[in-house]
Order: sequence, then C-alpha cells, then structure tokens
Amino acid sequence: MTTTTAVRELLLSRIRDVADHPEPGVVFKDITPLLADPEAFAALTGVFAEQCVRHGATRIVGLEARGFILAAPVAVATGVGFIPVRKAGKLPGATLRQAYELEYGTAEIEVHAEDLAAGDRVLVIDDVLATGGTAEASLDLVRRAGAEVVGVSVLMELGFLGGRARLEPALRGAPLEAVIRL
Repeated sequence: MTTTTAVRELLLSRIRDVADHPEPGVVFKDITPLLADPEAFAALTGVFAEQCVRHGATRIVGLEARGFILAAPVAVATGVGFIPVRKAGKLPGATLRQAYELEYGTAEIEVHAEDLAAGDRVLVIDDVLATGGTAEASLDLVRRAGAEVVGVSVLMELGFLGGRARLEPALRGAPLEAVIRL
C-alpha cells in the first residue's frame, strides 16, 4: 500500500497528543488509538510491508517496545522473520549489546547473538524517530551480527529533534522512510 495523503491523514487522525508526558513540557505521541482502529493499523502495516518487499528484506527488526507492535504484523504479512531488539537484560542466553547516548544519560539495547547472520537483509521498524539514538544503536547491532541494513522505517519522524541528521552516517546509504513527518 503506497503512502497516500489519505493514508497519512487517517494515521494522523488516530495519533493522540498527550501534554506533559512523561514529564512537563513533553508532548507524547500516543499511537494506541491507531492500534485500536483496525483500518488504520492495517493501512500502516500495508505501508511497512510494501517497504519490506521493495527493499528485499529477509528479517524485520522491531525496537522495544512499540516497534514490536508495528513490526511483528509486517513480518507475518511478508513471510520474513521478526527479530526483537530489547532493552538490556531482557533476553536470555547469548546476546550482543550496544550502549548509546540519550539526552539525559545512557542506555543499552541487545539482540540474541544467533538471530541475525551474514546474508540477512534487515529492515528496522520503530514507531518514532526522535533524537535517533536507539535507531543508531540498533543499526550497529545488526551490522555487528553480520547482517545488512536495507532500511529504517518509522511511523513518525519528529524532525525538530534532529534524529535524521544524527542517524544519517549510521545508515551508510540505506534509506530512512517516515510515513509521517512532524
């Protein structure tokens, strides 16, 4: 499903702004109304599935936590594997871990070491591109596992936070696609 103006408007109409969450001055983009609407959720899944097929992805990586919700149905719809990238300490067994900088400190994410390998073509899916730290760390993890990044797809890009500029070097020519840019 191509991202048309009508699809963007439908999706935007199902995203709720929540003022002062999680702290004063922040406007949180709540996608739960979009997820509750089968038409909107199906439309978004279709857009991501089209991107997956166009890039020849063989694996979909979803970033914790809302990226899981968006990425898993895309993997099912396209018949490719779904790989969760989790916050550190959540996965059992051998993992690859990547630390990254946040505006207010540091964090770490990880993936099972055996879930990605050479020859895998990975599309990373998340809900929001804000400052780009989590996405950048996920690209490092995918490549450390030996896989190729074929793209990053997000529901929303918050352009005023500069995530695209931060992420650009880590993309190494792979496309970054945002269904909605704010």
